[in-house]
Amino acid sequence: MTDAALRTPASPRLAKTLLALFVAVWIALAISPWYRQDWALENVLVLVAVPALAWGWRRMPLTALSYACLFVFGMLHEVGAHYTYAEVPYDAWFQRHLGFSLDQALGLQRNSFDRLVHFLYGLLVTPACIELLDRVAAPRGIWRYVMPVSFIMSHSLLFEMFEWLAASVFGGDLGQAYLGTQGDVWDAQKDMLMATLGSMLAVTVLGMLGWLSPRR
Repeated sequence: MTDAALRTPASPRLAKTLLALFVAVWIALAISPWYRQDWALENVLVLVAVPALAWGWRRMPLTALSYACLFVFGMLHEVGAHYTYAEVPYDAWFQRHLGFSLDQALGLQRNSFDRLVHFLYGLLVTPACIELLDRVAAPRGIWRYVMPVSFIMSHSLLFEMFEWLAASVFGGDLGQAYLGTQGDVWDAQKDMLMATLGSMLAVTVLGMLGWLSPRR
């Protein structure tokens, strides 16, 4: 894929198609989630972010790449919200359809769907962060690589603080379901690390493709 293709703004048709698909999947996964209150908490930020993206499409449209990446991340988040992140039955799916345990094959001791999604948050949201920074405060030189990763790191920190606050306020089973620590006292730090690694991978790949060179 060429640099020019990567920087092409999303067409109205693509943006509307992705929005319609997301809404359809969101409605489907909103039906009988495993834990309704946790589903509601997980979707608080979604109900803010999606309208903001739709509103911002005319004022500051993103590229097709950024919208596609945000769409994929949104789908994965809704799967996690439907089942709760700690109970997404991906391993049961592997055993039922492919005949082996993914957790056992990888030596995993816990449900790792949340780790994957935190990594993909860094990987898939970074292109949009790069575009946003270019529009409002374009960094120069090495900072074109550093600032997007720092941006993702700050988001991860704020989200972990939001999780802690929500769990403290609601407490009980709902708080535990929303945190999804699965007994790991370092869960928040590991989640932030995964997001950081995903973002570093994203800027590395996009840099190699020329997407981080100064805009002409």
